[in-house]
Amino acid sequence: QVQLVESGGGLVQAGGSLRLSCAASGSIFSINAMGWYRQVPGKQRELVADIISGARTNYADSVKGRFTISRDNAKNTVYLQMNSLKPEDTATYYCYAEVLNTARARTISWGQGTQVTVSS
Repeated sequence: QVQLVESGGGLVQAGGSLRLSCAASGSIFSINAMGWYRQVPGKQRELVADIISGARTNYADSVKGRFTISRDNAKNTVYLQMNSLKPEDTATYYCYAEVLNTARARTISWGQGTQVTVSS
């Protein structure tokens, strides 16, 4: 099994910054991708950003230029630096990891979610 532990959410004023962290542990052989989705009640979960094979990054148009995703391969940890936050960034943020486990099976794991609230 693979476990993801998130941290870094909270309450911030518009224009402020937060940094989310997500550490993966467990039966990991390799990690193909890690990233962040977010969800607000009544809406579908949407991709915020992810990083593929430790290098290629993807961002939602709504966060380009404000959010930066990075990964520490040695720590199996992904970070999301969020700057210039807007009230519309308010959501529960979920970390995910696409992992090749020690049995060489490809699995996708999710974190428990961390709340980000941006006040106007």
